[in-house]
Amino acid sequence: MAQRPEELVELLPAAEPFLARESAVTDPSQRRGLVLVHDLGGDFDAASAGSLAGAHLLAALPHEVVARFDVDSLVDYRARRPRMTFNSDHYEAFAAPELQLYAAEDDAGETFLLLHGTEPDYAWERFVAAVAHLVDRLGVTSVVALQAIPMPVPHTRPVTVTAHATRRQLIEPYPVYWGEMRIPGSVSALLELRLGEAGVDALGVAAHVPHYLAQATYPAASLTLIEHLERLTGLRLPGEALREAAEANRTEIDEQIARSSDNTAVVAALEQQYDSFTAAREGSDLLGSGGEVPSADEIGAEFERFLADQDRRRPGE
Repeated sequence: MAQRPEELVELLPAAEPFLARESAVTDPSQRRGLVLVHDLGGDFDAASAGSLAGAHLLAALPHEVVARFDVDSLVDYRARRPRMTFNSDHYEAFAAPELQLYAAEDDAGETFLLLHGTEPDYAWERFVAAVAHLVDRLGVTSVVALQAIPMPVPHTRPVTVTAHATRRQLIEPYPVYWGEMRIPGSVSALLELRLGEAGVDALGVAAHVPHYLAQATYPAASLTLIEHLERLTGLRLPGEALREAAEANRTEIDEQIARSSDNTAVVAALEQQYDSFTAAREGSDLLGSGGEVPSADEIGAEFERFLADQDRRRPGE
């Protein structure tokens, strides 16, 4: 028998203050109005930018775990095998995947929630229903996704983003670049869709990672996600450590690119395209080939290449 959604998650003692407050609410206007941020690491997290952003927040801000999900029911261990420690003649440790909900305080003392960990492989609808149940019980009124996607952009220009939301008003300052397209799904996307259907405000930003760095670590994209999270929610979040990491990473990338004339030529071409588009759109933030926005087919093809590369890098069954 399939688990009920609420059986996928265990509420911990740290959740009690949130539950008690919301249980006393008699009018929707009295809800606490918490922001829930999620950065589920998976195939739609190029350069692990979203996961790194979430890990940075947990490293920099006071926090506690309020709920944990049953990863045994959600994660395919053979598709992405957890690491184990083998010492001489015995196994010592197992690094089990985690998917946990944290309560954190920003630099101004404002509480928000962070859902951080591995994207589920199984039971997407039940997982989404479980998160929606937490949203209702804990007083969440806004849910924000942090993601990253590979794009034909150069690392020598500012990191750009695509914004999306259940209501256009939530991302009004962000331009719309393309129409309908069909792309591979993700749990984060399904969560946003289902929350919107239930009348909950859900939105997100996807950082554009240079396609040639999609399998590397790219802290500049993580920093950009943090900056847009601040802009969208009003939270005050630390970024200095990521900024320093991004500067050091930029130096390393420049040195590696400079060793190959072919790589230098590719980056130069991307710079020209980026600058052409920016000039044509008076400072908009998305690159298009030859000054044009990439087509739906081009974006879909970039996704497919990235996902195929992800599959090749996973251990065989």
